[in-house]
Amino acid sequence: MSKEVGETPPEIVEEKKTHSLLVDLFIRLVKEKPLGTVGGIIVLVLFFTGIFAEFIAPYDYKEINLMDTLQAPSAQHILGTDNMGRDLLSRIIYGARISMVVGLAGAGLSVGIGTLIGGISGFFSGKYDMVLQRFVDAFMCFPPLFFLLTVMAILGPGLLQVILVLGIQGGIGQSRVIRSAVIGIKENMYFEAAKAIGASPIKILLRHVLPNIMAPIIIVFSTSVGSMIIMEATLSFLGFGIPPPVPTWGGMLSGSARTYMFIAPWMAIWPGLALSIAVYGVNMLGDAVRDLLDPRLRGGLGRYGMTKKKKAQIEKLTRGE
Repeated sequence: MSKEVGETPPEIVEEKKTHSLLVDLFIRLVKEKPLGTVGGIIVLVLFFTGIFAEFIAPYDYKEINLMDTLQAPSAQHILGTDNMGRDLLSRIIYGARISMVVGLAGAGLSVGIGTLIGGISGFFSGKYDMVLQRFVDAFMCFPPLFFLLTVMAILGPGLLQVILVLGIQGGIGQSRVIRSAVIGIKENMYFEAAKAIGASPIKILLRHVLPNIMAPIIIVFSTSVGSMIIMEATLSFLGFGIPPPVPTWGGMLSGSARTYMFIAPWMAIWPGLALSIAVYGVNMLGDAVRDLLDPRLRGGLGRYGMTKKKKAQIEKLTRGE
């Protein structure tokens, strides 16, 4: 019996995806990107460590015990103590909270500012694009560290100040990536059709532009988290970040750590190792997400394209087999 026109063969229906995009992305991450999976595990461990720091840390990060100053790693203090007798493991655990808050919040603010500037610049073009891009060009002429130190000297140290400064500085620079993505979709048919039926610019931006640039936005966010953690550590190392006694990995590497690092090398080794592992994990996860979402790296029919089995079945149908 011949198949009716338009009827979908049952064997193809069975292959339809029954899970969401996020689940599919997670499955592909585990199967295709082992280093990205390791990075994701590191990020999750840091994330939950920061959330449950009060329950994980064996001591309070502010607890001073002058009887245990510069104590080497032991059963009582696994990673040793600093020059004030504070437990280094507890301070590193609490430092993970600061790093993740600054990394995620700073990257989120950066992506928001970059999407706003880049979206408006790429969508409206013309004189709006020229004015905004000249502003971006002028801003990018300043060395990033010089700008950060100048603004932090004016605002003063603090967690909120660090997030704001890093988010603004990163967002203006990343606006060019978003602008390029918007310009790249302006020539598509659905974009021209929306303009032809009289859709307002705000509606086009929200319903047609933003959903179609989500992949580069996610990529920019995932690759920005590591940069935010490094810049926060740099500011704290120079004394312009989060003020003591709140522990940050960059702050733990400066001051007393530089003074006592030859007598008690663990004061510099453990915060530096924690910072390196965190940035490595975030960068590996960001690179994996970029490879999975970037259409230029999908090749052929794309990662979400047809499987070989499905393609063969469709070719059989077209031949009437």
